[in-house]
Amino acid sequence: MSVLVNQHSNIIVQGFTGKEGSFHAGQMIEYGTNIVGGVTPGKGGQVHLDKPVFNTVKEAVDTAKADTTIIFVPPKFAADAIMEAAEAGIKVIICITEGIPVQDMVKVRAYINNFEGVTLIGPNCPGVITPGEAKVGIMPGFVFKKGNIGIVSKSGTLTYEAADQVVKAGLGISTAIGIGGDPIIGTPTKEAVEMFMNDPDTEAIVMIGEIGGNYEALAAKYISETGNKKPVVGFIAGKTAPKGRTMGHAGAIIGGEDDTAEAKMRIMRENGIHVVESPAEIGSTLLEILNK
Repeated sequence: MSVLVNQHSNIIVQGFTGKEGSFHAGQMIEYGTNIVGGVTPGKGGQVHLDKPVFNTVKEAVDTAKADTTIIFVPPKFAADAIMEAAEAGIKVIICITEGIPVQDMVKVRAYINNFEGVTLIGPNCPGVITPGEAKVGIMPGFVFKKGNIGIVSKSGTLTYEAADQVVKAGLGISTAIGIGGDPIIGTPTKEAVEMFMNDPDTEAIVMIGEIGGNYEALAAKYISETGNKKPVVGFIAGKTAPKGRTMGHAGAIIGGEDDTAEAKMRIMRENGIHVVESPAEIGSTLLEILNK
């Protein structure tokens, strides 16, 4: 089992013929991901990377039975691309685009709530990977190995580091989700953790957060409320970040005492999460927990 994407997902690429879309679509196809086509308005009917190009997402859904999309569209057009995908019937929308205006994402969140069963990952995220089945994003596929550890991360780079630590410990990954680091994203930490809690083949979860916002605190409280039925190893980036300054992601700004790394780590520990001080401790901590 996995969450969100697998070998049976019918995946399209919005912004398919652009520079970024072309490069990463090629990487995904090489990995073995089931890319069934792409969307570039005005280029419908062409063939790109041996895959059909459609003018609209609706055409891709009707013709290629697409159910998942990955978006490589410039920031000023990305909100419309997300909403077009939801309206066309796409169920899993993964938006890689960075720099989408916050006011645009406010509209997107309100709009996609009208469509039942639609999951948005991102924006400003590395994507989602189910090792050996589907790489829907920009992550280096060779780092990931199939297994039973779910990864949820606000940081792209730390997603790869966590995966590397898991694999080096002799374990593997069911699915890794990079949720994105913007102030407004489609799937917060709690919802991603919940997916893994409900996945029968995920035995443990790695949860990586950062300063700013309350996503990790809400996830920690949810984990505690479930009775900690699956062990969770957590890490928060940004312990040395000064108050009031954005660090890295647009959403990574300390607005109050509970937004600091120390406060989040305390809340996570209080709710039964195994907090590590360094990403280098993720693999060994998981091994120790699972061996018990």
